[in-house]
Amino acid sequence: MNNILQTGATGFVGGAVLNRLTAERDDITAAVRKPQTDLPANARKVIVPDLDVGTDWLEALEACSVVIHSAARVHVMNDQSADPLAEFRKTNVDGTLNLARQAAASGVKRFIFISSIKVNGEGTAPGKPYTAFDTPAPQDPYGVSKMEAEQGLRETAQQTGMEVVVIRPVLVYGPGVKANFRSMMNWLNKGVPLPLGAIHNKRSLVSLDNLVDLIATCIDHPAAANQTFLVSDGEDLSTSEMLRRMAGALGKPARLLPVPAVMLECGATLLGKRAVAQRLCGSLQVDIRHTCETLNWSPPVSVDEGFRAAASAFLNE
Repeated sequence: MNNILQTGATGFVGGAVLNRLTAERDDITAAVRKPQTDLPANARKVIVPDLDVGTDWLEALEACSVVIHSAARVHVMNDQSADPLAEFRKTNVDGTLNLARQAAASGVKRFIFISSIKVNGEGTAPGKPYTAFDTPAPQDPYGVSKMEAEQGLRETAQQTGMEVVVIRPVLVYGPGVKANFRSMMNWLNKGVPLPLGAIHNKRSLVSLDNLVDLIATCIDHPAAANQTFLVSDGEDLSTSEMLRRMAGALGKPARLLPVPAVMLECGATLLGKRAVAQRLCGSLQVDIRHTCETLNWSPPVSVDEGFRAAASAFLNE
């Protein structure tokens, strides 16, 4: 058994990891920002108010041999910060590397870092998915900060011998999902007609259950040491197909209008929403063969099972 420190324990991903691990074991320390935070009864709670270069992790790291680091300043749409990259660096780079250095000094054997596919870039050409071995090409401050954190972690691993595992998820969905995926479910549930019936792109997604299962696998798998893993459900969907299958999970018809993608992109550009159109119409695929072959792992949950779990939680709210 490995004593495990989980950061970001109240977040979308970190909370799901915590629930999975505390259901299986009693050696989990959860770092949270607020004393009143509710956690599973068998989780040890440690208050860590900030994630920055000056944070003291000594108490949280006591007797821990594995860190799962999912806390981060997350991607912000329409960020109004005067210097967005500087803000992301404070948390995602300086805060992460401060934790990693203290973890290595405390005897932690393995540091699992939840990064982002944005380290690879923002989109792929048809039939040319990202791999874990591609040269990073982040295009926004969030992606740059995650790349720099990865680079710093690898340097720390070389200097200290602490193993580092990097996981780069694509878009994560599941019970409790927010942002654009939740908006999509809301539109489908209300029967809103959407001009997205003729989009022939390919997007990789990952269900929360599949991501959590991979993270759990990486805790003690010997082959995970110092590796970078991309993760998805293993089935890529067009935006049109994704909407139809999510509508089916919600028990609703998909009211999709067959507007050509080029018209959508032109209209969105005129409205200042070009980035939104690119996400809806562009492709972003990942190749997870390295992940599956290295770890003898495969996604345990299918896309349709993942969609049903997200839809059930949405409908029960």
